[in-house]
Amino acid sequence: MEWYLALLLLLGTVCTAMFLGLPVAFAFFAANVLGTALFINGDVGLVFMPMEFHNAIHFSLAPIALFLLMGEILLHTGVAFKAIGAIDRMISRVPGRLSIVSIVGGTIFSSLSGSTIANTAILGSVLLPDMIKRGYKPSIAMGPIMAVGGIAMLIPPSALAVLLASIAEQSVAQLLIAGIIPGILMAVLFFAYVIGRCVLDPSLAPSYNPDESGLDEPVGFSINIGGKQLWSASYQGHYRRPVNRILPFIVYIMPLFIIFVVVVGSI
Repeated sequence: MEWYLALLLLLGTVCTAMFLGLPVAFAFFAANVLGTALFINGDVGLVFMPMEFHNAIHFSLAPIALFLLMGEILLHTGVAFKAIGAIDRMISRVPGRLSIVSIVGGTIFSSLSGSTIANTAILGSVLLPDMIKRGYKPSIAMGPIMAVGGIAMLIPPSALAVLLASIAEQSVAQLLIAGIIPGILMAVLFFAYVIGRCVLDPSLAPSYNPDESGLDEPVGFSINIGGKQLWSASYQGHYRRPVNRILPFIVYIMPLFIIFVVVVGSI
């Protein structure tokens, strides 16, 4: 069978199954069964299917589900959105500010989730509407979000690295560690590219004055146990603006960095 006929058959099976209302997982399962029966010696291929399920639950592939779960937890608990807000406060006046926020935020989340989809969903839902509203061109608005999503495939925990290591029978730990420096280099290059383009062509990302009204509010601290406030204090001194700018970074970003250190250290 020609490749284009095989592609049409399998893709048509998936689309037809989803059009009939089947869940996506079952649609792809139907295409896999059909492809196995057609292209792997008919019934012989179906006999080997239980072996494939056994390989899919192999110990070396177990981290993939946990990495994806960690990314979904960050997305649905709202921690990721608060972390993006903290990064947004730290980065004030740079060319292409929101695009830079997406690169920095995407790199941080790449170090916590092996899911490129979760990483892109977080950045796209939080930053993309604001960038479009402020007049950012689609290339400089969507480009960094999609590009930085690829960093999740390099920086551990990387689901793709675990899968490749399992297929190639290589060390999962060594392949995960090997992705750290390339991932960071990609982030730095994206950072420099966005700033360079926005300096050469400011119309790509129109500058604006970010809302800094919240930086003048008093900084409050409190200790609550069981719904009871045991201690509270507020700071209204001269340095409250830098404190208000840095405090969310310490509260929301530093714990995420500690998680990354623990994950890499455990490898």
